[in-house]
Formats: sequence, C-alpha cells, structure tokens
Amino acid sequence: MGSAVKLRDDYSASELRRLARASKDVRQSSRLLSIAAVLDGMNRTDAARIGGMDRQTLRDWVHRFNAAGPDGLLDQWSPGPLSRLSPEQQSELAAMVETGPDRAVDGVVRWRRIDLKRVIKERFGVDYDARYVGKLLHKLGFSHISARPHHPGQDAHIVEEFKKTGHAR
Repeated sequence: MGSAVKLRDDYSASELRRLARASKDVRQSSRLLSIAAVLDGMNRTDAARIGGMDRQTLRDWVHRFNAAGPDGLLDQWSPGPLSRLSPEQQSELAAMVETGPDRAVDGVVRWRRIDLKRVIKERFGVDYDARYVGKLLHKLGFSHISARPHHPGQDAHIVEEFKKTGHAR
C-alpha cells in the first residue's frame, strides 16, 4: 500500500482558494481547489472529485505543486517537433514563392503544393508531404488563394482593349 504524499506547508487552504479565484486558467483553479480541500482535511478521493479527476491524478498534481508551487499546476504543452527547414531556408522558400516560378527553369506557370514539394526536395533535401507544404506556406504567411497566372505571350495592350468599358445602353 502506498504512502500519502506530503503537501508543502508554505500555502494555506485559504491562500490556495484566493489564488484559484484570481487565476485566469480554469484547470489551474480546479487543481488549486482540490489541493485546498486536501489541506482542509478532506480525503483525497473526494478532493479529487472536486477538481474533476481521480485520486491518482490528484497525487500527480500534488507532486507538481510541491516542486513548482501554483505555477506548476498550469498545463505545459510541448512546442512540437522542430522544423526540418532552417529559418534561412524558410526565408529562401518564401522569397521563391513570392517571386513566382520561372517557366523556363521550373516548368510551371504557378506554384502548386506538389511543385513546391519537388523544389524543396531538390533544393533543400527535405521530403515533405504535399499537405504539409500547404501548412508550411500558411506558417510563412501565404494564403491558399492565388491570382490566376498570366500567359507568357499575353499582350497588355490587347487586354486593355478587350475589357468592358461599363457604358450604359
């Protein structure tokens, strides 16, 4: 049978309740209230029920509270994996997308995710899924909406003459 975990004694139950009221994080508040109930003498099963957790979870939060105080009761999310492209490579990719493809070199008139996937693999040696290329572009500040490409042989003078003038009939 396990032994009870000792709670740190530099906080009283009323102080923990005051911190729970002042906290902007709902989960931290419920954890503080559960620990305050334990300090008031409530059994751990009932105290855990106050915070919407089981007894073992409350025990884990008590360990974090003992180690880091009330700030230890905040959720600590992982930032996720690091990007496989360096910041310099990301800025180079952003500049490449901004300027657009060269039809003679790249063989396309506008960038699609599958085309950028191929260019990223050739230039940087990183093989992304085409779906992730879209997420990467979003992180770099690009939208999925793009302007229609212009035909390389398009004459601006003819385009202006073709436009509707808007005269009423």
